Amino acid sequence: MLGYHVPDPDEAMLVSGGKSRDNAPFKVIIGRGAWVVPLFRKVRYLSLAMFESEIKERCVTKQAIQLDVRAVIAFKVANDTQSIVNAAQRFLSEQEREMSVLTGRIFSGHLRSIVGSMTVEEIIRERQKLADEVLVASKVEMSNIGLWVDSFQIQSIDDGNLGYIAALAAPHNAAVQRDAQIAQSQAAQAAAQAEQESQRRQAEYQRETAILRAQYQRDIDKANAEAAQAGPLAEAMALQEVLTAQADQARKEAELREQQLQAEVVKPAQAEADRVRILAEAEADRTRIQAAAAASNNRIALDQLLIEQLPEIVRQASNGLANANLTVLNGPDGVSELVNGMVGQGLTVFHSLQKALSSDDGENAS
Repeated sequence: MLGYHVPDPDEAMLVSGGKSRDNAPFKVIIGRGAWVVPLFRKVRYLSLAMFESEIKERCVTKQAIQLDVRAVIAFKVANDTQSIVNAAQRFLSEQEREMSVLTGRIFSGHLRSIVGSMTVEEIIRERQKLADEVLVASKVEMSNIGLWVDSFQIQSIDDGNLGYIAALAAPHNAAVQRDAQIAQSQAAQAAAQAEQESQRRQAEYQRETAILRAQYQRDIDKANAEAAQAGPLAEAMALQEVLTAQADQARKEAELREQQLQAEVVKPAQAEADRVRILAEAEADRTRIQAAAAASNNRIALDQLLIEQLPEIVRQASNGLANANLTVLNGPDGVSELVNGMVGQGLTVFHSLQKALSSDDGENAS
């Protein structure tokens, strides 16, 4: 058929009937298309996809113990031209079935051979080593038929209910169970300790919470008591301040009143007393002069003259007090005391003049 042929991405297109490179029996085309001349050329396709082969083989170990081994091989046709040619010449007619059967047989033979060189303990303990050795031994043959092995995995190893593998696992199982029991016991102990610690912390938290609540309540009660006392205390302090201010005010008023008394009573009285004293002295001098002039006259006449002048002295003193700004503090008694004082001053002046005149008479007589 004349046309342009393109293989799938996982296929190799094989064109036979013409010349090819490297003395290959046909032309291999991958990943591109090509024109094919009918009658003279023939086109076939070889899958490059992945295939699986599962094997189950009874093997005899080095200890003559039979083991049933199950494994899976993942393989495909290699991508190079020579491998494609080799695989196509062997599997092109029925590719999947024939490749799977042949691959299983190759791996089964190498598996039996390698298991026979190992003990059960080695196989159980080093399963990956067994798989690697089988894979390495099979690669040469697989390459010769154009196949590439991606992986070889051993799925299970069974002694057919002989109990050998179970016996090998018994000590380990016992150790595992013992460790599991110990771990469980430790876990239970740890859980119990954790529970005790949790209860202890809860109790401690509750105790601390109670203490804090009690302290908080005491603080609240104290604050309330202080607040309750603050009102009366503040009122008492305010009253005390008021009384103190009133006392200061009274003291200041008393000082002011004392100053006013000094200015209005004491000082005017002292001034008036000084004036009366001066007038009395002047009058005494005048009387002395008159007495000297009348020395030769009868002393009775002089005394009579003094007696006649006494009311005038008292009257002048009264006039002076009348003009003074005096304050009488004790009512009628004060007035009587004032009048008696003026009369007493008049008598004092009289006696002074009389004494002075007597002295003058004595001197004159001598």
